[in-house]
Amino acid sequence: MATTIESRIQELGLTLPPIPGAAGSYEHAVLQDNLLHVSGGLSFSEGRSIKGKLGVDVSLEDGQEAARICLLNRLAVIQGAIGSLDRIQRIVSLQGYVQSAPDFVDQPAVINGASDLAIQIFGDAGRHARVALGAAALPLNAAVEISLVVSVRDEA
Repeated sequence: MATTIESRIQELGLTLPPIPGAAGSYEHAVLQDNLLHVSGGLSFSEGRSIKGKLGVDVSLEDGQEAARICLLNRLAVIQGAIGSLDRIQRIVSLQGYVQSAPDFVDQPAVINGASDLAIQIFGDAGRHARVALGAAALPLNAAVEISLVVSVRDEA
């Protein structure tokens, strides 16, 4: 029997968090044709919230953990939007924003936390195009924010 994405997440010792309410005038996810556009999610979870600037308040390792938290939050949103993570055909693109000190230049290494986890969970279907940018500030002082575009299979 094939392993489901949900069971793969459990095998990695991870769980998907509850989906938070939208914090503004937007949708968490919009499905257009077979592409699901997933709004940005912050580095907050029930177990740990990572806030502050990389290069000042937050270490590279904590920044990578913040990126992983963001990815899990976005996967929860996707599951809520399409019913099953097994409908993900591919993660097409990942946009990562890192709240950074002016001289911090390791944004790609921070966002690798999410990219590497996507590949661990989805294999080659987790490989994606990417943006990793620094930002002077992020909403609610989040260390990291991530949005996604995923290709979705039709329901069986």
